[in-house]
Amino acid sequence: MDRTEKREFVASLASVFAETSMVVVTQNKGMTVADVTKLRRAMRAAGADYKVAKNRLAILALDGTKFDGIAPLLKGPTALAWSRDAVAVAKASIEFAKTNDKFVVLGGALGSQTLNADGIKALSELPSLDTLRAGLLGMISTPATRIAGVLQAPAGQIARVLAAFADKDKAEAA
Repeated sequence: MDRTEKREFVASLASVFAETSMVVVTQNKGMTVADVTKLRRAMRAAGADYKVAKNRLAILALDGTKFDGIAPLLKGPTALAWSRDAVAVAKASIEFAKTNDKFVVLGGALGSQTLNADGIKALSELPSLDTLRAGLLGMISTPATRIAGVLQAPAGQIARVLAAFADKDKAEAA
């Protein structure tokens, strides 16, 4: 890379750090091209991005961002994964690390909070944003259904009582 390409790369990485909410630092010693392709597909399916970057350039891009706490993790063959959905990128990283022993999660950052590997693992065990939204929607709609049932029950009971009185009056008249 010449200097202009390096400047462009640092600028693009800095803009990514400004827009994302979660960055995971991984180590990928000895991974094959097929393994990296599987990893990239898994990250893409989770809505995350995965990039191998020179540590020196990544540290320059991190400078002045909320993720500058992960700079000490950038030693050796590292790569960065990021996403706006913090749980998705953590899940994708941890799931791939379970199946591939050459892929190691070193840590990361959720906003300005720096996390170690155990923190990333704990974050991966949380439900995803879509699951939380579905659960919240279910909780909101359930009371409305119950309220409708409760409101309909007295009206039905009143109708049955009136029908019983009407039947009684008919029986007495006959």
